[in-house]
Amino acid sequence: MDVIKNPNKIAGEQSIAALYNDGKVRKRREWRGLKDTMYDFGRWLHIWGILVNVSMGRGFIKGLFRYRWMANYLAVPHMVDKFTVGQRDETLKITHTAIDYVVYEVATIVKGCLRGDRFAGNDKKLSDRTVAVDENAMTAYMMGFPTLFAAQREVPTLFSANLINQYSAVHYIDVAQAFGIPGDVCPMPETEAGVSIEDDLCVIGKCAVQVNTTCDGSMMGNGIMARRLEEDYGIPTFQLAAPIRFKSEDVQKYAAEDIKKAIAFIEDQTGAKWDWKHYFECAKRVNNTTRNRLEWLDINSTPYPQFVGAVFCLYNDTNYMGNCGRNPEFPSIDEKIMKLVQKGYQNKQMMAPEYRHRCVVWGVEPHFVFDMLYWMMLCWGVVPLTDMLSMVIKDQIADEDTPENREQAYYDMAYLVENMIMRNHTHGGYEALLDELWECCDKMNADMVMLWEHIGCKALTGMHGMFEEQARERGIHLVWVSHDLCDPRIYTRQAIRDQFNQYMRTVMREEPLDPSIEVLPDSYAW
Repeated sequence: MDVIKNPNKIAGEQSIAALYNDGKVRKRREWRGLKDTMYDFGRWLHIWGILVNVSMGRGFIKGLFRYRWMANYLAVPHMVDKFTVGQRDETLKITHTAIDYVVYEVATIVKGCLRGDRFAGNDKKLSDRTVAVDENAMTAYMMGFPTLFAAQREVPTLFSANLINQYSAVHYIDVAQAFGIPGDVCPMPETEAGVSIEDDLCVIGKCAVQVNTTCDGSMMGNGIMARRLEEDYGIPTFQLAAPIRFKSEDVQKYAAEDIKKAIAFIEDQTGAKWDWKHYFECAKRVNNTTRNRLEWLDINSTPYPQFVGAVFCLYNDTNYMGNCGRNPEFPSIDEKIMKLVQKGYQNKQMMAPEYRHRCVVWGVEPHFVFDMLYWMMLCWGVVPLTDMLSMVIKDQIADEDTPENREQAYYDMAYLVENMIMRNHTHGGYEALLDELWECCDKMNADMVMLWEHIGCKALTGMHGMFEEQARERGIHLVWVSHDLCDPRIYTRQAIRDQFNQYMRTVMREEPLDPSIEVLPDSYAW
């Protein structure tokens, strides 16, 4: 591709290398010029305001002393700084608008879980109208229950914790392996199982719903958590089994029937009744989200992409899986982001001095080094246009309340669950994993693919040769980057970056935009 030079002067730091030291945090905050530094500092204070609000919630103090994972959240402001590294003007505001609201959403989950937790806030009224839901599932089956709280207990203990502190999962992985779980299983479900074995999950809910999500490892972890819930705490658990070959029409009736059973189970356990009016209000918001995401992707297919990097993935993750149309505040956040994206595109805003390559990121990314996508831009001029986890649903679902649409709604909810963010390309066969990658490259005008090779994920690793062969046929540069998802002891952050460095120097024969950040002293950093 042609190199795109940044037409705008980048205010502030000449290199982010000046911010790093060998400790857990940076030497100082990033200087972005007066206007952007003041804006960024204001958002930093806003994040602290969210954390203070959580600390004032019922059950916080007891939870702080009971749960190991709670201490991670002191580093949330530092995590947000890693999402915004090197950004200015509209791109800085896009990232803050998205990630700050994600922080707010996770804080709401933490606050609610602690309040209803039997060992912390012990709010029985809240717990009795709570359904403990699977972290790795679209919460579509909750869209018609406006009075119920969907408690994603694993989000604060694993997913968001590993974004904040790269070592957050290590203790729980060791606990699971001491329990007898093999060390070569995916560390995400292994961590969740370890948290449950350690009894470090909030105990909340009248009932629970689990989904067979991504792989055999997930089902293993679900089994351990379901046994703890049912046998130790008397919380009945429903197993929602989404089809593996979900692109086949002959499995859709079964999938829709299973959604009906899950809804009936929740009604029986909680006494709440399904509300069609509320469901279709949520469906409208899901469609709004899909339209906006597709428009952002269209802009990202141009020479001046705006909403890119890990924040794009995490915002979509939160909007689809955690929210699934249930939060009425998301459309206004989408609207703010859209205005900023359009303005940034008009002003030709860029996040690096030049863009050399347009990259699609495929595979399941390591949580503990999510800021690598921004590093790729600043160090090598490689723009991460989109990622596999953001390429979720593209079809509109029925959002008008009619007798026909009420029946269609079960199929739509099944469609949402089947296309859960971490399974819609690792399941579904060859078409979902390979063909859709090349379609995405064509649409995004990409000349490069960075393929995260999660060594505990057998689905992707099994097609290594096919990826290589088809990339060569299409003239796509394919960079394999190995990692172990939640465990930085197997591949450190620098070992992950070194794989990319080696490819760019030996295969692409290029020199970095900023050689001072090829190696960063962050092996012990949060």
